[in-house]
Amino acid sequence: MRNFSNFLKTGAVILFIISSFIYIGYFGYADAQPVINDPNMTAEMVTEGLSSPTSIAFMDSNNILVLEKSGSVRLISNGVLQEQPVLNVPVDTENERGLLGIATQDATVFLYFTESGQTLRNKVYQYTWNGEGLVNPKLILDLPAIPGPNHNAGKLVMGPDHYLYVIIGDLNHDGKLQNFLDGPEPDDTGVIFKVNPNDGSAAPNNPFVNSGNSALSRYYAYGIRNSFGITIDPVTNMLWDTENGPSEYDEVNLVRPGFNSGWQTVMGPISTSGQTEDELVSFQGSHYADPVFSWKSPPAVTDIEFLHSSKFGDKYANNIFIGDNNNGNVYYLEVNDDRTGLKFDTSQTGLNDLVVDNEEELSSIIFGSGFASITDIATSPDGFLYIVSFEDGIIYRITPSSSNQIVAK
Repeated sequence: MRNFSNFLKTGAVILFIISSFIYIGYFGYADAQPVINDPNMTAEMVTEGLSSPTSIAFMDSNNILVLEKSGSVRLISNGVLQEQPVLNVPVDTENERGLLGIATQDATVFLYFTESGQTLRNKVYQYTWNGEGLVNPKLILDLPAIPGPNHNAGKLVMGPDHYLYVIIGDLNHDGKLQNFLDGPEPDDTGVIFKVNPNDGSAAPNNPFVNSGNSALSRYYAYGIRNSFGITIDPVTNMLWDTENGPSEYDEVNLVRPGFNSGWQTVMGPISTSGQTEDELVSFQGSHYADPVFSWKSPPAVTDIEFLHSSKFGDKYANNIFIGDNNNGNVYYLEVNDDRTGLKFDTSQTGLNDLVVDNEEELSSIIFGSGFASITDIATSPDGFLYIVSFEDGIIYRITPSSSNQIVAK
């Protein structure tokens, strides 16, 4: 202890310690900088100072729209976070409610949020991006928000077929859409919508469009507990999602038309549940399918993204990246040859059952860590991978280590 006290008396060391504390105190995350397990990749900060960011969308190579849970849409222009929001919407932020999802088609922008007011509703609005703000709001979907306040889901994606896919969680409902055989009729909870982006009407090729039920006709899938991730395979144009389980089994699903994900009867592989498909609610045109992958102990998976780029090499191109909330991990999964499931290398034989059962199996699919809670993953126009940290209010960019591009902070 005496030697240590003497050591501290040197002015150089004191200056170093003070400088270190100032650096860590100022940047906050200095000791929590994300780590990428591939030595050929690196994570660099794009923007900090955001308040609980939930989703991003690239308007072009220079402009990114960022949603903050509290209702602000922020603009990052040429690498600089603009001081004033481009839009503020009135939202309820209790629990998982808020400004949650964004999708774009050229200059048209769609937002999903829990609109505050006398009656709480989850709504999808269409806006026009004029280069400076979001204008001309038009209501596309008017959906339930109670009882909640969790399981609002809220992610949405524009398909290559020019229809809008929107996911909403079960909001703690117990109806036919949650596989209660004697439950209430379809009520717009626990489903994926596929609708006309101009008026919210059912897509003409929807699986239940001829059911005679106006609500059912807008659904692409049902039986979904909650989801923070929905995306489309850029090679096959097939829809995929992530789904959050309760105490067991987070899932990755290939969502074919008429998909019944099984909740509340099934989470994870049906063989582990003690249930059968006969115990699920079936509509004409529906089908159950096991997840293509699951975590027995849920890390609270969030967004899912196919890297639509060759910037990381052939290994990663058009394969899957997934974030989580509990650990701040980014997972990497490789699709199989027909792109209907996953494949693993010889060091990952424990995953051949398509379930993460232990820490060794979990570690084998971690691409990066240290991102705190992740809410969005997106491929940018320049072909890199952007990661949104909800907890830290930071957007990161993953690039090859040899990249000499400078990122504005």
